[in-house]
Amino acid sequence: MADLAALYARFQQSSAVSTDTRQPQDGTLFFALNGPNFRGRDFAPQALAKGARYAVVDDAALVATDPARYTYAPDPLAALQQLALHHRRQLIVPVLAITGSNGKTTTKELVQAVLSQRLRVQYTRGNLNNHIGVPLTLLSIRPGEHQLAIIEMGANHQGEIALLCQLAEPTHGLITNIGKAHLEGFGGVEGIAKGKGELFQFLAQVGGTAFVNTLDARLPGLAAPVAERVTYPGPTDTYPAQLLSAAPEVILELFDGQVVDARITGGYNFPNLAAAAAVGAHFGVPAAAIAQALAAYEPDNNRSQQLRTGRNELVLDAYNANPSSMAAALSSFAARPGNPAAKVVILGDMFELGDDSAAEHRSLGQLVQGLPFGTVILIGPELAQAAALDSSMLHFPSKAEAAVWLRENPLTARQILVKGSRGMGLETLVELL
Repeated sequence: MADLAALYARFQQSSAVSTDTRQPQDGTLFFALNGPNFRGRDFAPQALAKGARYAVVDDAALVATDPARYTYAPDPLAALQQLALHHRRQLIVPVLAITGSNGKTTTKELVQAVLSQRLRVQYTRGNLNNHIGVPLTLLSIRPGEHQLAIIEMGANHQGEIALLCQLAEPTHGLITNIGKAHLEGFGGVEGIAKGKGELFQFLAQVGGTAFVNTLDARLPGLAAPVAERVTYPGPTDTYPAQLLSAAPEVILELFDGQVVDARITGGYNFPNLAAAAAVGAHFGVPAAAIAQALAAYEPDNNRSQQLRTGRNELVLDAYNANPSSMAAALSSFAARPGNPAAKVVILGDMFELGDDSAAEHRSLGQLVQGLPFGTVILIGPELAQAAALDSSMLHFPSKAEAAVWLRENPLTARQILVKGSRGMGLETLVELL
């Protein structure tokens, strides 16, 4: 391990931390992380040439060429994580960790929007929620500048959330829900609950606070060991809320009677909105400011986005997909006002389901069969399992083949749901809709 005190001094002299030479490097502390097909030290000279102030590498010979700018660490990733933990321990701010099977990024964005009404907040940008992204977010928190940090935590197997908690040492935590995501790594829903529950286990050990979504039957039990629990959105919870309408956009009533007409679609987003309201109220954000922030929030990055293309109305929810989120999105879309015959669903394969993949894709087909859609377009080899159930469903093994059909059969005056796993890249079909 590099000399932590010396490394922290170099961090304090730097403008930011970087791990990617494709990003601006002016004044950064660059960590030369290794990948399966590359060695990070090969990029370190490029980082310095682009303006990085220092570089952390695992090559002692390279360090000897310019010790004033290079720092040696036998494992740059471990050095990054240890530096982040050291920096975290210098901070006197609440740290809210957010995880869950579905909706954690949307919830993070909503919570940030609400808390920013009163506090200076630093938070996970984009989807930097893993063993590299969490340290980078922690190292972006500035003492005296930020008053609270929101750390999104993602995981695809047990033990990951525990590791991220050891790095971030959260004082508060929120699990959005427990659903069928990353079944391959977690080994089933019970494994998912155990893995996500590692956040509440950590909070119980350190005397932290858990925000508990009581609509998910598993979460109150997972939170039971935590002494301080803030519950939502049930009528007897700490911060109740009521879903008034789910389509085309969510309308909800908050604990103080405020009615929020949100710009986000789908009843599955009601708990996410209620979570943000509960967190905001706990941290002293006035009720009127909470309602204003929720009403002003507009989803982006292919998450529950509502788009009007001039030809059609789209619900673009193509950032990710798993059996739970697919079921929620399809049910919500079916409940939207409008002629069922004019509703189109374009669905892509769900990834990381392991041995359950075939069964889950067949179950998805059964769900779609029972819902009132005019046209069903299935894309990807796994969804052949669903298409085999009903000859009226259109199936294309690849996105390219689906694109050809959409060009030859342009859709007009339709409501269209587009949803699939990130690797399917279904957002590129929007230009054809």
